[in-house]
Amino acid sequence: MGEKVVADGFGLSDRQRYRRKLQQCLAGLARLLADKRFDRPRNLMGLEIELNLAGADGMPRMVNGAVLDRIASSDFQTELGMFNLEVNIAPHRLGGRVFDRLAEELRTGLGYADRKAREVDAGVVMIGILPTLAQRDLVFENLSAVDRYTLLNDQIVAARGEDFMLDIQGVERLTCTSTSIVPEAACTSVQLHLQVTPARFAAVWNAAQAVAAVQIAVGANSPFLFGHELWRESRPPLFQQATDTRPPELQAQGVRPRTWFGERWVDSAYDLFEENLRYFPPLLPICDEEDPLLVLDRGGVPRLQELVLHNGTVYRWNRPVYGWVDGVPHLRVENRVLPAGPTVTDVVANAAFYYGLVRALAEDTRPVWKRLPFEDAAANFDAACRHGIESELRWPRPGRSGGVASVPAVRLVLDELLPLAAAGLDAWHVEPADRDFYLGVIEERCRARVNGASWQADTFHKALETGLDRDAALAATTRRYAELMHAGEPVHTWPVGID
Repeated sequence: MGEKVVADGFGLSDRQRYRRKLQQCLAGLARLLADKRFDRPRNLMGLEIELNLAGADGMPRMVNGAVLDRIASSDFQTELGMFNLEVNIAPHRLGGRVFDRLAEELRTGLGYADRKAREVDAGVVMIGILPTLAQRDLVFENLSAVDRYTLLNDQIVAARGEDFMLDIQGVERLTCTSTSIVPEAACTSVQLHLQVTPARFAAVWNAAQAVAAVQIAVGANSPFLFGHELWRESRPPLFQQATDTRPPELQAQGVRPRTWFGERWVDSAYDLFEENLRYFPPLLPICDEEDPLLVLDRGGVPRLQELVLHNGTVYRWNRPVYGWVDGVPHLRVENRVLPAGPTVTDVVANAAFYYGLVRALAEDTRPVWKRLPFEDAAANFDAACRHGIESELRWPRPGRSGGVASVPAVRLVLDELLPLAAAGLDAWHVEPADRDFYLGVIEERCRARVNGASWQADTFHKALETGLDRDAALAATTRRYAELMHAGEPVHTWPVGID
């Protein structure tokens, strides 16, 4: 969805033509896979972070256009809401001091963006959901002025045919309706990309699915929405409900939501692209002039634009990506699980943990996905979103006795997964000092049982105890969060409270 999309509307035949083009693209992908036409392994990783804009009072600022004009860099782009930005970091080769270099680039880029935002009475806040957002902020008028967002909104609204219902039961219950998809803009995430060969794709994707719950447990950072304390990571239920094209009758029939964890382990990247075509009607049936099969017949490599566009409207938490650079195709796993923040150090620690853990699990001679039922992986994801660092997860028992047991997430990380992540980073040839520092951040979070979500909730309740009302406590929590975020010390060291 990062590409420019322009269309005035779609006729009755457009979706049928688009569906035919999608099938041609899928056949083209199958030929590319069979002919081994993909890029060689280059150990490339990439990173995107979605950001919020808020004023010194902690309240959202709808000024992303003005901020982007001042930043004047292609590394920063719009996101769905006018209070959002996205920063894209150029691909890096995994190894050496890559995580320290990544941290320095992020500090430099975010610091520059924050200074430019302050010129229009705003600042950059890296957080899963801005606690001060109100329902009145997430309306169509605050959709970013970009054609693709308006078009996507119109198509999802038309497919649903009625208002969107948000109903999230957590510590408190939130129920409300929306006439647009703009509530999705409340969700600001970190996306971790890993380029893989077709032969390794399934193992990497399956490993990423298996550890998605663990990522959330240690990295949750979104406990509030519209003044309500909900799940420790409220982005997944919000994202699913805010983009749900299914009215209640289709939900009752078991039709799959477009924001989707999935329902099975896979054997190839083809499985996921094929599922996307089989289960999800096109939202943006915009056809390219390319004939992918003719391009292949002539010895070229097709861009598969329809397949790429359709894939961008199916919101898997681990998404397959087909890419094309200088005439050479490649595959990536895009991990979309993590919320933004709290600090650059925390973001990079989350990335190091993920890349190390996925490498180790993907190469394990006894793959976790052969021992963990997919239903348990999906239930783990739900449990981690609800309970964060206090969650209990189902995981294969160590040794060869077999079976699955429930274990506290922090104990699983400390006893089993951190050593695996360290071994995975060693396999990537990451500098040992970087490995130990960033995995040490994850370790200390688990020992302290503190992440961004627990800090926000604890600080909010302390603010209430001082006599502030709910809105004032959320604003004070947001201001203190922004102050500590820019100071840069990892979240497990933050003092609880607003002063």
